[in-house]
Amino acid sequence: MGAGSRLGGIAHLTYYADTVGPLLSATRRLVTLTDRYDGEERGPEWLPASGESWWQATEIMGDGERMSVAEPEREGTDGERLGELPTERRNPASEHMDELPTVEMLALINAEDAKVAGAVATELEQIGRVVDAVAERFQRGGRMFYIGAGTSGRLGVLDASECPPTFSVSPELVQGIIAGGDGALRLSSEHSEDSREEGARDLRAAGFGSDARPDTLVGIAASGRTPYVLGAIEYAKSQGALTVGLSCVPGSALAQAAEMAITPVTGPEVLTGSTRMKAGTATKLVLNMLSTGVMIRTGATFGNLMVNMCASNAKLMDRAERIVAAGVGCDRATAVELLKQAGKDVKAAILMGRQGVGFQTARQRLAAAGGILADALRIHSD
Repeated sequence: MGAGSRLGGIAHLTYYADTVGPLLSATRRLVTLTDRYDGEERGPEWLPASGESWWQATEIMGDGERMSVAEPEREGTDGERLGELPTERRNPASEHMDELPTVEMLALINAEDAKVAGAVATELEQIGRVVDAVAERFQRGGRMFYIGAGTSGRLGVLDASECPPTFSVSPELVQGIIAGGDGALRLSSEHSEDSREEGARDLRAAGFGSDARPDTLVGIAASGRTPYVLGAIEYAKSQGALTVGLSCVPGSALAQAAEMAITPVTGPEVLTGSTRMKAGTATKLVLNMLSTGVMIRTGATFGNLMVNMCASNAKLMDRAERIVAAGVGCDRATAVELLKQAGKDVKAAILMGRQGVGFQTARQRLAAAGGILADALRIHSD
């Protein structure tokens, strides 16, 4: 980026900017930006070119005076201008955030974060309907897939990755797909989100809907307009699958395209357009509810105990011992012995301890109850 200079009281910054088009072909563009002078807004002067991507730029000049260049608004896939979306608007409460003392700045961020739980609470009925629908499909051999780009994709992959160690389920049962592949978990791959075809292709490559399985797709996009996610939703619908749209913009393209929509409206971000913040937090809370709720409905818990957990390290073995002790109502030493006899199977260990049966009988009773510990205990309560 070239150096800034002051001519006639106006700050000028001239530089060449790389702009990346849909096919990753870079072009060199000469751009001149003009600052404010005596309170008058001047510039910037843009040289538009079709197919370019735009950006936001802020430069602090030598004397500390600020020059800001806002991203020109673009049409969304649903016809709505990007800058008009609730998640993209400027938050009046944080317009002078950079001028606040650090603790006050953090208090402002915290106050905005406190609004997220309320936004999610308004969607509980709809989240509940999704949980019940997915649980019913799980009982018939279905799976749940999350798909998204950027922060949305990372959160989906994170939630899916937590299911095997938490609930001792196959990694195939809940799967996360991110635009750009697993490499995008660490290194951003923003251009990948612009292709509907890639979304459909990635979902198909993951085996979604194979063998006529009653799978569910949860498309995640804070703005509700990401082409990659919309393409995946279209493909899932063509397979007769249940589709769910999770976004933070009411009436979005995603909400309209999916069979079921979850839309916690989190409003403008404290840092304009940074949807990794409130929108990301809301997304994580909803995904927690979806995966946990479905696992509860399919028998992975006993009360609030994670009886389907996999005791794969020292910390988790300690937790398993405490769960068995609580589930049986016995001391720690007895729980350790029960787990040993049950081969670390927490459900079987609890059933053995409560009903005084051996491992094989416990396994048979669990199988007859569909793996649901509470049902196995109820059936054989005599």
